[in-house]
Amino acid sequence: MQVGVIGLGRMGGNIVRRLTRMGHECVVYDRSAAAVQALAGKGVSGASDLRQLVERLAKPRAVWLMLPAGEITESAVSELGGLLAVGDIIIDGGNAFYKDDIRRAKAVQARGIRYIDCGTSGGVWGLERGYCLMIGGDKDTVEHLDPIFSALAPGAGDIAPTPGRKGRDPRVERGYLYCGPSGAGRFVKMIHNGIEYGLMQAYAEGFHILRGAAAEELPADQRYRFELADIAELWRRGSVIGSWLLDLTAMTLAEDPELARYAGFVEDSGEGRWTIMSALEEAVPAQVLSAALYARFRSREKSDFADKLLSAMRNKFGGHLEPKEG
Repeated sequence: MQVGVIGLGRMGGNIVRRLTRMGHECVVYDRSAAAVQALAGKGVSGASDLRQLVERLAKPRAVWLMLPAGEITESAVSELGGLLAVGDIIIDGGNAFYKDDIRRAKAVQARGIRYIDCGTSGGVWGLERGYCLMIGGDKDTVEHLDPIFSALAPGAGDIAPTPGRKGRDPRVERGYLYCGPSGAGRFVKMIHNGIEYGLMQAYAEGFHILRGAAAEELPADQRYRFELADIAELWRRGSVIGSWLLDLTAMTLAEDPELARYAGFVEDSGEGRWTIMSALEEAVPAQVLSAALYARFRSREKSDFADKLLSAMRNKFGGHLEPKEG
């Protein structure tokens, strides 16, 4: 298939690379001409603006947005709404609030344009590992785009299907899912990221306690100097708390045991807040997830080892850098 991709940052550029590896053709645009030029080559052609990108796509056009949540996405969707034709498709693969997807879908549908929200997880590793995709919108449109989603998804790999799944959607076992109407994919991704906050906080606090076992305030016979990198490596093998986040934690601690390159200023990109907002609307208790969010707020006042490890994990899986003021 042919797809336009707008936004060639940490994930957008790799999405283009993965699509073209799988035989698809991309027309790309980014405000940075250097980012466009870096991708130009076999299967990829650049555009100087959104109008040129749209003109270079065959109908029905499919345009994938990989932009930050907020005004930049709003502006791009609005401009595309005036450039695309009836039957064309906008796919928003960035992180956004699901209620904004519902509103934007209604706005462009009034012009006959189809809108798909696609929660995309995979960070800077997605080029090789593939992306876990959580998709919302019109089901027939999602079926039309299946070759794109299939190319981006990880595939079944060596993970055996869960027992008892017979008769369920097989695409889930390949790493992508149609979640429901507009906003549904983004809602699932929002909760995914809320859970991510909690998991990261649990690892960070646990390793902080292990590190604190050497404190001079403790009785001498109760002090332990643990090699945190070795413990992380150990837990990767056969432990019930093994995960990709633990893999990244082990990598971080092996490279920099004291986390000297991190200040511990931990940003939140929106999804954690939106998860808690949804929990409040539904009157669902979310003690762990809300505490993890508040811990990120606190990290911006005074950082400790746990905050540094949180920041290091964010850098490893998503390429997130600490802000200068951190």
